[in-house]
Amino acid sequence: MIGYTTVGTNDLQRAMAFYDALFTTVGIRRLLELPQLAAWGVNWDKPIFGVARPINGEPASPGNGVMIAMGQRTRARIRALHAKAIELGGADEGAPGVRGADGSQAFYAAYVRDLDGNKLCFYCVGPGDE
Repeated sequence: MIGYTTVGTNDLQRAMAFYDALFTTVGIRRLLELPQLAAWGVNWDKPIFGVARPINGEPASPGNGVMIAMGQRTRARIRALHAKAIELGGADEGAPGVRGADGSQAFYAAYVRDLDGNKLCFYCVGPGDE
């Protein structure tokens, strides 16, 4: 159902460097670069994540209560993304771990904020890969 999401930035070049390095960790590449926007994904028929300078010219700011959650295939990928985001200067908002365990439906997630303060979640559901 979701085609793409975007978060705002006040420094597109810095944001592109952050997301290029972050997503390369799990084999995701930049699909699009425009003067106001860049976007990453596996391919165009899957959901895309973008970062953009606001079109209205006002400063970008993270929304209170807004979060982008990105599903991953394994817990190892979640740990890798969380570690890489912190290494790149992002802020830890919740270390990788199980939340609300319910047998085979365990929700495993990690939370970070990017360099502009946008909140991201990396997650998977299931028994895990440990």
